[in-house]
Amino acid sequence: MRKGKEAVLKLLKGGEPVPFRQMLKALGVARGQERDRLEGMLDTLLEAGEIVKLPGRLYAIAGSVGALRGKLSVHRDGYGFVAPEDGSGDLFVPARYLRDCMNGDLVEAQVVAVRRDGKKEGRVTALIQRGVTSVVGRFEALGKGGRVIPDDQRLGRDVVIAPGALGGARDGQVVLAQITSYPSKVAGLEGRISEVLGDANDPEVEVLTVIKKYDLPYLFDDDVLAEASRQPQLVDEAALAGRTDLRGRLTVTIDGETARDFDDAVSVAREGNNIRLWVSIADVSHYVREGSRLDTEAYLRGTSVYFPDRCIPMLPEELSNGICSLNPEVDRLTMTAEMLFDPQGAMVESRFYPSVIKSAARLTYTIVKQILVDADAQALAARASLVPDLKVMEELSLRLNARRRERGSIDFDLPEPQIILDLQGETTAIVRAERNLAHRIIEEFMLAANEAVASFLEGTPVPSLYRVHENPDPLKLKDLSEFVFSFGYELPVLEDKVNPAALQKLLAEVEGKPEERLINEVLLRCMKQARYCAENLGHFGLAAPSYTHFTSPIRRYPDLVVHRILRLVLSGRLSPRDRDQLEARLPETAIHTSRRERIAMEAEREMVDLKKMQFMRDKIGEEYDGFITGVAQFGLFVELVDLFVEGMVPVATLPADYYVHMEKSHSLVGERSRASYRIADRIRVKVAAVNEARKQVEFALVGTLEKRPITPSGPGDSYPRIPVKGKRPQGKRR
Repeated sequence: MRKGKEAVLKLLKGGEPVPFRQMLKALGVARGQERDRLEGMLDTLLEAGEIVKLPGRLYAIAGSVGALRGKLSVHRDGYGFVAPEDGSGDLFVPARYLRDCMNGDLVEAQVVAVRRDGKKEGRVTALIQRGVTSVVGRFEALGKGGRVIPDDQRLGRDVVIAPGALGGARDGQVVLAQITSYPSKVAGLEGRISEVLGDANDPEVEVLTVIKKYDLPYLFDDDVLAEASRQPQLVDEAALAGRTDLRGRLTVTIDGETARDFDDAVSVAREGNNIRLWVSIADVSHYVREGSRLDTEAYLRGTSVYFPDRCIPMLPEELSNGICSLNPEVDRLTMTAEMLFDPQGAMVESRFYPSVIKSAARLTYTIVKQILVDADAQALAARASLVPDLKVMEELSLRLNARRRERGSIDFDLPEPQIILDLQGETTAIVRAERNLAHRIIEEFMLAANEAVASFLEGTPVPSLYRVHENPDPLKLKDLSEFVFSFGYELPVLEDKVNPAALQKLLAEVEGKPEERLINEVLLRCMKQARYCAENLGHFGLAAPSYTHFTSPIRRYPDLVVHRILRLVLSGRLSPRDRDQLEARLPETAIHTSRRERIAMEAEREMVDLKKMQFMRDKIGEEYDGFITGVAQFGLFVELVDLFVEGMVPVATLPADYYVHMEKSHSLVGERSRASYRIADRIRVKVAAVNEARKQVEFALVGTLEKRPITPSGPGDSYPRIPVKGKRPQGKRR
């Protein structure tokens, strides 16, 4: 009977996966101990990474299926995920298979098992490139040397600092450490302190910590500033040549109270039953020439970054707040999208051209709301000349919104927090950011302009950058369909896809119902992240066949790229060489700017979370209403209703029971009491602790405000049952 390791590997050398039953027959393995020994051998080979196990109990040689390359993301609890470069599903990697790799590293990985639901598990087989070269953290003196405790807990280890590499740091200070030696079997993570940022509680140091952690370029080099200072601050006559003069049109900007850079201005005119819209966007491409130092710096940054108390701009102030900003009562160079819409909100014609405008007024969302919603007498009198056009804008925005919703565009109107700071940078309040009719007017106009430009460039045709949003993951869609079915709703999933109109219909059906928040949260988690791409893959969320970013070139580099392409097309000078250069360059531009956008979003989120955590420092013992935003094996994530602060209720602090994590229903269920805690359930909690090291607020459960029974999503309870221990009932053991 041939059942040694060599025989197993020889059987699998053909490359095709082999079923276990076929393996038994080919190796002449009988039942009983011989079969047990074979199964033990297969487990050993799986553990060693020499073979892989596939659904249906198929086995194959490692490397014959499932080899991939991608970026490693490590969870603070030790395990990780590899995001493949080809965009396929993430690979889960248990902590013991991460080798000495760290969060952010580019690695090669091998799939070792694929579950029936398609989720993959594997191991890291090789390090390709280190992703982290410096670490921000708190310095702790130890003897003549010390260590840096990383601010990013995903690194999973401290940085050892030798006595001669302290850089003048004192115990407790926040520092930047350059890595000099990476972990190995014989040594840990070592480094030297290159910069002392300061005291951990200083608001300026807090901002610097986030900036350094995400390696955000925040200072402009002298040559960039010199190039910016040479730009004129007034539009000269020579710049007007070849431009359409719109200075005679009533044009306004509508932005937030604190905005300083104005990308977009709008104007409308009624033409019978139709409405004409002019969206004029700052012509940044006129001042930031391709290949210049300003352009190189803007590409490096990719986007402006917004913190609660400041902005890290993509362009120097001379441009972002000066000559490129569409300030009132001054001439400004723009690129205009002129569109005509019928009574149903359908675009019946469009054209695009370089232009010059003079904004008649700098309006805020609050002022427009006072005029259109509140009918405030003082606001109406102060802006009497603008009121008729503002009413036309309102009418057009409603037409456009209705048209969008009709085709299936998905609108998540979830509340967002606004951080209120004092002069010292301390958080004094967290309130719900207002989103009123004025916001929706500008949103609809910008969406229309972006879509019109994308359709025009695609029809030219010319290589371009698109803003794409792909269909949700098929497995998540299936789970969502089963999940909403338990509430009596239907979500048809055909060929692993769903029509966005079906999702919009679902959102409309649950509006105002107790389960609205729950289904909104679960649906949002099914969505993929929008990104930039040189290939038009459509925009699922907007139900748009073609979409791009054109309306914010002051703060987004992709918009600047689209402006240049549009100008090239309009000039009639688009050559075959231009096309070849664009085709070669745009894929990398899309990858880079998508990456910069994600980094900016993570940094912004971390800064907001830090301010929230600080706000809760003196709230220990206070009780609040909240709702569950996430369920994990180790506890419940809860967001406070009034403060938008998220924290965690550890499972060990829940009422004594033996809890089961039911993944598909997003719930924890007590096995003895059948008490359930499900995403979006309303509960009352008490602030138990603020863990600044882990950047986490910890809550204790006070009571449940809203309870609903857990309903299976189909025949039988198909949820994965993962036992999670809470407080053990006295005398009971498992």
